[in-house]
Amino acid sequence: MPLFREAPAYRNGDECGSTEADRIHVTMTLDANYLRGTMAAVQSMLQHSTCPENLSFYFLSAHDEPELHSSIKSTFPYLNFNIYRFDSTRVQGKISKSIRQALDQPLNYARIYLADAIPSDVGRVIYLDSDLIVVDDIAKLWGVDMEGKVVAAPEYCRANFTQYFTNDFWSDPDLAKTFDGRNPCYFNTGVMVMDVDKWRKEGYTEKVEVWMDVQKQNRIYHLGSLPPFLLVLAGNIKAVDHRWNQHGLGGDNFEGKCRSLHPGPISLLHWSGKGKPWLRLDSRKPCIVDHLWAPYDLYRSSSHFFEE
Repeated sequence: MPLFREAPAYRNGDECGSTEADRIHVTMTLDANYLRGTMAAVQSMLQHSTCPENLSFYFLSAHDEPELHSSIKSTFPYLNFNIYRFDSTRVQGKISKSIRQALDQPLNYARIYLADAIPSDVGRVIYLDSDLIVVDDIAKLWGVDMEGKVVAAPEYCRANFTQYFTNDFWSDPDLAKTFDGRNPCYFNTGVMVMDVDKWRKEGYTEKVEVWMDVQKQNRIYHLGSLPPFLLVLAGNIKAVDHRWNQHGLGGDNFEGKCRSLHPGPISLLHWSGKGKPWLRLDSRKPCIVDHLWAPYDLYRSSSHFFEE
């Protein structure tokens, strides 16, 4: 287990409430391979939050590893968090091989089942991937008006939506009708506000699983857990400002080449794609954008060589 420096104690401002209604619920997955990214993500949220003590974290882990708990506790002694077991047997036999092995890990599918894994009295969460940092007050994202939708996330309507599905999908007349009347747009499932009450009541886990079963019988997409989300929800989510997911900083899924930032304001930077900032920094071949991640890195043996 990697060692991390202890983060400072982040305290609420005078204007912060302290009731249950003031809580902000954040869900992330927890895995030893991505722990360094998770630590940086949490650090970034606390550092930029007006009311950091109001943040509650719900970590989903596929394994019962006490070391993970003690690692978070020693790094963030004041953090309000719990680790919940994600039963990876729920996706056994449902995962189809994708274009990148990391996308095939059971924990990558935990977001589909998080409504069952976290306490039933939690009605709304922000779900975040581990390969991102938040450079704005997360309360702004939390405060989005869902307008009755089950998911709120940035939409990217200029992306070529058809490329997320195979020719077999589009050439099947019944499957191709899936998006009729929906005006579907791509959205990235690494940053979502989720109405988990609505998710539970309306059986969205089962709706996503239906498409995972279709994929097992007839390959209709190439990526991991993203396309079944799109099949169920694309064109029917609450759109959030793009500043909340500057994604793709890890490059594509094959080579992970460097990418530059998109123009416009930024509240969240997301290294989706193959290249992860901590690996590129350690290899001394960082991309320019990786230097934006480095200040949040609490890894104890990391020396930010570019500052020397």
